Amino acid sequence: MNLEWGNKMSNRVAPGTIRSRTIGPSVTALLAGFVVNVVLSLGTDFGLHAAGILPAAGQGPMNDSQSALAAAYRTLYAVISSWVVARLAPDRPLEHALLGAGIGMALATAGAIATWNQALGPHWYPLSLIVLAMPSGWVGAKTWMTHARKR
Repeated sequence: MNLEWGNKMSNRVAPGTIRSRTIGPSVTALLAGFVVNVVLSLGTDFGLHAAGILPAAGQGPMNDSQSALAAAYRTLYAVISSWVVARLAPDRPLEHALLGAGIGMALATAGAIATWNQALGPHWYPLSLIVLAMPSGWVGAKTWMTHARKR
C-alpha cells in the first residue's frame, strides 16, 4: 500500500513507514484563518457602526434585519477564513478547515452562552453562527480543493 499525504511529491512516504509530522505549519494555517476572520469581521463591524447601519456597543440591541446582515457577512468570512486554512494547511486541507470551523463553533457557543441574557439582539443570531460554522468550513475547504485540483 502506498501512503500519500497532501498533494506534494515531497510528502510521500514509503509503504509501512510512519510520517513524522510537524505541528507548526498546521498551527500557522489555523492562526492565519483566525486572523483573517477577526480582521474582516471587526473591520466590517466598525464600518457598519460608523455608517450607522449597526448600533454601536451600548447603543441598544440589533434588530432582525441587522442581525441577518451580520450573520451573512460573518458566514461569508467563515468561508473565506476556512479557504485560507485549507490553502495553508501542510496536508489534509479539509480536516484542517473543519478543525478551524469546530474551534469557531466552540467560540460562537461560548459567546452565545455569555451574552444570552444581555438583550443584544434576537436569540436566533448567535444560534445561526453556531449552526453555520461547520458548513462554512466545509465550503471554504472544498472551494480551495477544487481550485487546487484545477492547477
